Amino acid sequence: MRTARQILGDAGEHHARRQLEASGYTCLTQQWRCSAGELDLVMRRGDDLVFVEVKVRRGGLVEAEQAVTPAQRRRLLAAAQSYLIAHPQLQDLTWRIDLLGITLDRTGRVTRVTHLENAITG
Repeated sequence: MRTARQILGDAGEHHARRQLEASGYTCLTQQWRCSAGELDLVMRRGDDLVFVEVKVRRGGLVEAEQAVTPAQRRRLLAAAQSYLIAHPQLQDLTWRIDLLGITLDRTGRVTRVTHLENAITG
């Protein structure tokens, strides 16, 4: 059984994927898991491979894009490296890790979407 938090996260990833695809990105995979962690979305646009961390928050003191901890940053970098090792055909592409923050109001309506390119670096 999925928790309310997991359902909210899935809905956020779906919203993020639709928005990115409307901007010319192609989704290669969603919720890719490895021993280092999970990549919410793996997208491609041209010669750019983009790992997207999606953060969803209900309105409050912390905006969605501020919710990535240093430990999460390290896990995302490790997971991106694992993905590249598992997909050697993509290793020649330029890659980055983006953050897509989605803020919801109390009713669940999207009030803010922020896409930060190359938000997480090593």
